[in-house]
Amino acid sequence: MKYLHAMIRTNKLEETLFFYCDLMGLQLLRKRDSESGRFSLYFLATHEGAPEIEVTHNWDEREYTNGDNFGHFAFRVDNIYAQCDTFIQAGIEILRPPRDGHMAFVKDPNNISIELLQNGEALEPIEPWISMENIGSW
Repeated sequence: MKYLHAMIRTNKLEETLFFYCDLMGLQLLRKRDSESGRFSLYFLATHEGAPEIEVTHNWDEREYTNGDNFGHFAFRVDNIYAQCDTFIQAGIEILRPPRDGHMAFVKDPNNISIELLQNGEALEPIEPWISMENIGSW
């Protein structure tokens, strides 16, 4: 398992990028815009391959209170189905099943979202994952 990134939300994009890039020396490694989701993602790190901070900028106006601007931790796993099965065997609910063979979400005991991402290419979609519905929020 490899720790990938932590996500924070901001409605102060320029100030946030200035803080992390100009003041702390992180580099903007990549950016992705989602027209349909109305958000942009900025991935910052000390260098390519290092753990990242994913800065999410939602385009619609929204104020964040202390704590609700933190999103999730992300981990790359060797086999997303095996990892999710391990969680199920331990009584952990899969909130967003890996229907696509690539991504899933669970929550830790503190209610913090954990994103699981398949290492390399997505695995072939299989049951029971294909038929599983999302549960709650992540």
